[in-house]
Amino acid sequence: MRRYFLSIQFKGTHFAGWQRQDNALSVQECLEEALGKLLRQDLLSVVGCGRTDAGVHASYFILHFEVPSPIENESLVYKLNRVLHKDIHVLELGECSSDFHARFSAVSRRYKYLIDLEYPLYLQDQVFHYSYGHQTLDIDKIKQAAELLLAYEEFFPFCKSKSQVAHFKCQLIESQWELVDKRYLIYSVQANRFLRGMVRLIVGMCLEVGKGQMEIKEVQHALDAQIRLRKPYSAPACGLYLFDVKYPTGSISTSANGALFFPI
Repeated sequence: MRRYFLSIQFKGTHFAGWQRQDNALSVQECLEEALGKLLRQDLLSVVGCGRTDAGVHASYFILHFEVPSPIENESLVYKLNRVLHKDIHVLELGECSSDFHARFSAVSRRYKYLIDLEYPLYLQDQVFHYSYGHQTLDIDKIKQAAELLLAYEEFFPFCKSKSQVAHFKCQLIESQWELVDKRYLIYSVQANRFLRGMVRLIVGMCLEVGKGQMEIKEVQHALDAQIRLRKPYSAPACGLYLFDVKYPTGSISTSANGALFFPI
């Protein structure tokens, strides 16, 4: 068998997330059906670099699959982009070693979260609309809340309840906010792994701190004691983007990282 990877982008609004489900459309289902049809493989399955939730977007997403014979790369990319759902776009296709794994070979992932402080006329399902304006938020405190996380290695307070994980350790490389044109708030976070719902819970916490509904010392206490926040808030999925995935040098040959999509 020969193993190939695909780099793709998708708008998650109309999908129930990446993972195939019985009663809802998923990105994985669309890829498996399109690839299976074009390659004439009835039981073709793909493995993704993560499991994005319903409504979450991807600027850059890697998957791998196996087929018994060589593929003509450029031709398949062209055909896939003609038959796939309009909200999925294939960037690149390449062959990889048999030990490459889209999920387990990744060394880090980077997410971005986009908040529009005005009315998002053209981006209503690609951004979280915070309608009260930046004047109602303490931007400095929001930035402090995000930076605080870099001092910790365990993140139980930012994991969805009933998540079945062996541990809550994550190595955060980046956690920061920026205000663009006094209109857009962008959160960037990078880590070796993320817990279920982690980024949206972090964004929600930062907003609560910025509104004065939560003190930074409360967040610090929850992290020190590894307990849940008093009033956890998960920000809407529509503003979240899986922005980049990093692999060991040489594991896959791709140039797509230079053209990552972000609405602003």
